[in-house]
Amino acid sequence: MPAEIYPWQQTLWQQFRQQGVLRAHAMLLKGRMGIGKLAWARNLAQSMLCEQVDTVGMACGKCPGCRWFEQGQHPNFRMLEPEALSESAEISESERKANKADTDDTKSRKKLSQQISIAQIRALDDFIYLSAHQDHYKLILIHPAEAMNTAAANALLKKLEEPPPKVLFILVTHRASAIPATIRSRCQQITMPVPDRKLARDWLFQQGVEDPDFRLAMSGFAPLLALQYDEEHAVRHIDFIQCLCAPKELDPIGLAEKLHKLDLPSVVGWLQKWCYDLMRCYVTGKIHYHLQQETVIKQLAMTIDPIPVAFLWRDLTALQQLARHPLNPKLFVEEMLFTYIDSVHPRVLKTGK
Repeated sequence: MPAEIYPWQQTLWQQFRQQGVLRAHAMLLKGRMGIGKLAWARNLAQSMLCEQVDTVGMACGKCPGCRWFEQGQHPNFRMLEPEALSESAEISESERKANKADTDDTKSRKKLSQQISIAQIRALDDFIYLSAHQDHYKLILIHPAEAMNTAAANALLKKLEEPPPKVLFILVTHRASAIPATIRSRCQQITMPVPDRKLARDWLFQQGVEDPDFRLAMSGFAPLLALQYDEEHAVRHIDFIQCLCAPKELDPIGLAEKLHKLDLPSVVGWLQKWCYDLMRCYVTGKIHYHLQQETVIKQLAMTIDPIPVAFLWRDLTALQQLARHPLNPKLFVEEMLFTYIDSVHPRVLKTGK
C-alpha cells in the first residue's frame, strides 16, 4: 500500500491531486530532512501511475500499476539515488529497521558511491525518449538531487532544456542551494510544509513515542527524524551535549575517539544546534533546542564572544558536506571540537586556564 500522506502535507496534496497545480515538466521538492519529502514524492508518482485512484487522488495499491510500482518494476518509473543510499529512512521507522544492514554490510556500503553519476543520468535516455507504457506519464524521481556530481547535473540540464512530452522529473532536495541555479530555474519549486510543534507532537504520540518534545528538539523539530531517534542515539547525543556544557574540561581527542564512527553529519548537526542556542540566548535570552540545558547555556552565553561563535556556526554549515566523506574521520571531529573550544573559551587553548 502507498505510504501515508502526513497530516502536515494534506493541503499540498489536495492542491496537486485535486486542484491540478502541476505547471512544469520538472518539480523541485525542497525542505529540511525528516519532514516526509520523499514519501510525498513517491505517493505523487504512484498516484499518477495508478489505474484506480480514489476520490482524494491517492493510489489504490491494488491495481497492476500499483503492484509494479511497489515492487520497483513499473515500466514508467525510474528512481535515481546514490549507490550508498538505501530506500529512504525518511518514510517510516519500520522500513528503516527492515533495511538496516549488519556491521559487515555497513562497512562495505561505505565504499559505495555517495553521488549520483553521469552514467545514471545517461541511462535514462532510452526510458525518456521511447514510448511510454499505456500512454501514461513517465516519471523520474531523483533523491537527493544535491548528490548529483557536476557532470550528472549538466547531463540532466540538457534533458530539462528540451523535455520530451509527458515526462515529469521530480527532484527531492534537503539543500536547494547546492543545486545549480540553471536546474532550479527550470523546475516548479515547492517548499515542503513543516508541521508546527503541536501537530508534530500529536503525531508522534499517535506513533507511540514517549517524550516527543525532547525527541523533536533533539531532531531539529523534524518529526520523522524524531521517530527514528532511538535510545542508543539519544544516549550518545546527550553525552556529547554534556561535554559541550563544560568546554574547559572537554577532551577533543578522547571525545573524537568515541564519535568518529558515528554518522558525522549528525554530529555536526548536534554542534550546529548547540551553537545556535548559544547565539540565540546571547542575543534574545531564549533557547530553541536544548531546553533541558537552559541554565548552562545561559551561563555560557554570558561569557562568550559572539563573533567567533557566529563564525563557527556559519562554518559548520560548510562542514556538513565535508562530513559525508572526510579523509580522516577522527581528525575531522578533533579539529571541529578544538575549534569549538577556541570559539567559546579562547583562553582554554591559549593559556591552559
